[in-house]
Amino acid sequence: MTDTIVSSATREVVISCDRPFVIIGERINPTGRKILAAELAANNFSRVESDALAQVAAGAQMLDVNAGIPMIDEPAVLAKIIQLVQAVTHVPLCIDSSVMDALEAGLSVYKGKALVNSVTGDEESLQRVLPLVKKYGAAVVAISNDETGISQDPDVRFAVAKRIVERASDYGIPACDIVVDPLIMPVGAVGQAGRQALKLLYRLHHELRVNTTCGASNISFGLPKREGINSAFLAMAMSAGLTSAITNPLHEEVLRTCFASDVLMGHDPDCLNWIRRYREVPTDAHGGERGRRETRRRSVPA
Repeated sequence: MTDTIVSSATREVVISCDRPFVIIGERINPTGRKILAAELAANNFSRVESDALAQVAAGAQMLDVNAGIPMIDEPAVLAKIIQLVQAVTHVPLCIDSSVMDALEAGLSVYKGKALVNSVTGDEESLQRVLPLVKKYGAAVVAISNDETGISQDPDVRFAVAKRIVERASDYGIPACDIVVDPLIMPVGAVGQAGRQALKLLYRLHHELRVNTTCGASNISFGLPKREGINSAFLAMAMSAGLTSAITNPLHEEVLRTCFASDVLMGHDPDCLNWIRRYREVPTDAHGGERGRRETRRRSVPA
């Protein structure tokens, strides 16, 4: 099966159906975050740094970075965000922008192999984004819509994704460097959105054999108790072939679902990742870690 390899200067992450699920932290994005947007407009990047560190500490293996704010110098701001995040973390980044100058500015300072977010099936988008992806040796997120919009028919979206993979090949970009986004619609507005996504993910996995990602929280937009919907969707989507997601790793319910799904799908050998994260270390009467001390005692040669 296809492996999509991305990297920072010091760390490599493999997105694959045979590997643990890849969580891409979503919080370095000013969309819907008024305080972050205001700080970036004022050239204040302190929240970017704290968000980056918090997401990695919580379990994100990659981070999405976006600087889409009206009336700012997006190329300069995005490049600065990338340099800052790479200075304080070691994880690969997903460079997220619809502005070509911003994508090039970000890629030009990036250390490693980035994931570019994104290209669509629209011919203009293909002709603008794919040469840039090839130039910098990046991987790219392929959004399964085109100039006709977002189809409610998952088979139409599959055809768009297939066309993007074929057009990428024309530019010398292999299918392993294409990560398809099936486009998750809000189930509160489109009642069959979940079923559509699962059908499409299954075809992308078994027929097109590409890796996939999505904005997982889109499925619950407008609904209460969103983490419950997001968690259930992620578990079902992973079983259908989803191999990564842009989501919030600070939501423990969502994160626990991803770790548990890895266990149940056989992607966590001997359940070691689950055990490392969730094992309760016994304590003695004085609050010390009894299990660790006893292990050390047993390891002393007789």
